[in-house]
Amino acid sequence: MSRIPTPALILGLAGLLPFLYGAIGVLVPATAALGWRWSPNHTGIALLQIYGVVILCFMSGVIWGFAAKAEGRLATLYYALSVLPAIFVFLTAFADPRSSLVMLILGFVALLAIDASAARQGLAPGWWMRLRLLLTGVVVICLGVGVIA
Repeated sequence: MSRIPTPALILGLAGLLPFLYGAIGVLVPATAALGWRWSPNHTGIALLQIYGVVILCFMSGVIWGFAAKAEGRLATLYYALSVLPAIFVFLTAFADPRSSLVMLILGFVALLAIDASAARQGLAPGWWMRLRLLLTGVVVICLGVGVIA
């Protein structure tokens, strides 16, 4: 396993900020209102739900990139897997917020399994799973705060 490239680590961690802000907004509702005064819909739970949907869809594109690196049946498999997070998230987006957060947690955990499979197939860089485990761990904790708070 190689070292996570600094830009990937910094940008990955920066991508956690909205999740962290949403979780803080759930725990201390007044903090969410500070940054989102123009919309009453941006509660901590709503922020977690909206950003979770965005990032799970973004990660569909990453899996598509793994598929583009593969050939034959393996490529077909990963192209098919790449559309699942976006379709799944479409189905979760209209659920009540807490149910949606639970489904997003399941989606991020399933995505981690797809990432691990891609890494085993040599489609992801050697450092990929270290980064994904770190980021997914924080995401799941933040979404979990929204579920149980």
